[in-house]
Amino acid sequence: MSTHAPTLTKTAGAAAETASTAAAPGSPRRRRLGPGRPIPYGWALGPVLLLAVWAAGSAAGLIDPRNLSAPWTVVSTAGDLIADGRLQSNLATSAQRALLGLLFGVAAGLALAVVSGLSRLGEGLIDGPVQIKRAIPSLALIPLLILWFGIGESMKVITIALGVFVPVYIHTHNGLRTIDNRYAELAETVRLTRPQFLRHVVLPGALPGFLLGMRFAVTGAWLALVVVEQVNATSGIGYMMELARTYGQTDIIIVGLVVYGLLGLVSDALVRLVERRALSWRRTLAG
Repeated sequence: MSTHAPTLTKTAGAAAETASTAAAPGSPRRRRLGPGRPIPYGWALGPVLLLAVWAAGSAAGLIDPRNLSAPWTVVSTAGDLIADGRLQSNLATSAQRALLGLLFGVAAGLALAVVSGLSRLGEGLIDGPVQIKRAIPSLALIPLLILWFGIGESMKVITIALGVFVPVYIHTHNGLRTIDNRYAELAETVRLTRPQFLRHVVLPGALPGFLLGMRFAVTGAWLALVVVEQVNATSGIGYMMELARTYGQTDIIIVGLVVYGLLGLVSDALVRLVERRALSWRRTLAG
């Protein structure tokens, strides 16, 4: 202990000297290597800039309204769709499909990830087929799903669920596999029961990966919804857009795209809010 004491003293003294030098008046300011402080409403900068370019191009006549309607035309069309109730009705149908697919997909992905992540046998049985499914786009399965389940609501919900459960499984399984093995050894030492082990070790360790998977899942749900609603659907935002394409109504198509984009942004923001609250103990570059 006495051998290392002079070294520790010198190290502490050097660190204190460095800190005092950095804090001394007139000394050069220390350069920040991180991204800096969050910008208020920084998430809106990109969309506002895009909207400004779109509006300027439309006002200057650089954008053909037959190819891309002006923002004010889209707003007027959205008001008309809301006034006659078409937008609300189709939005409710789309939201119901996406929510059902998301619930089934998240439940399946989470259950499979837990079984595969906590059992070698489970991993051997589950991980391989899931990786195969990961390599096959869910939308490529639509012809087969139509043959199996028809063209009704079941096929649409199942397609959305297939696009959801893979990211939830992948990231949750990765979160489980990256838990430090010393925590498991400590749990065995203090004789935790299986439910206690799941609650105090597995859940905190897998939560960051699960929430990251949820961000991909909510986006995947809306992406799958765009396609399935154009397969013999009679309602929904995708159906409204497909019908507008038939009649060349670009403004209605843009309204549908804006609705899809807003739904994706809002759902992702909700997951990020939960992530910040649930993982408030982490200190990251995001602040």
